Amino acid sequence: MRTILAALVSGLLFGAGLTVSQMVNPAKVLGFLDIAGAWDPSLAFVLGGAVAVWGAAFAVTKRMRAPVFAASFAIPNRRDIDAKLVGGAALFGIGWGLVGYCPGPAISSLALGRWEPAVFLAAMLAGMFAYRLIPQAPSDQIRADA
Repeated sequence: MRTILAALVSGLLFGAGLTVSQMVNPAKVLGFLDIAGAWDPSLAFVLGGAVAVWGAAFAVTKRMRAPVFAASFAIPNRRDIDAKLVGGAALFGIGWGLVGYCPGPAISSLALGRWEPAVFLAAMLAGMFAYRLIPQAPSDQIRADA
């Protein structure tokens, strides 16, 4: 129960932060991404703040034996850069640049009662489902013990 409550509080805090910072406003995000036009640099402070909080949290977790709400840490150990990683990052960036939404802000935007994030999320879920229909080579499978 504590784990679920911690996840709920974390999600609500994250969503509130996205809303206060205006990351849920596609026009604001697109203004930040438009560096060759009417660039709005204000979201750089949001990104800088996120990196600072992540850095502090990562430093703290390095000194902890175990997380507070789990049996062990789940830190990725893969460091390779492959075509799937680059392609996925490019696809994510293209989608973010086209519509001004990425998954977190889109989910938070649902609370505002607008239809656009619902369409974005439906398309994202359809893409995730379609990816599962594509046969994967055995070497592309992520091992559970990796």
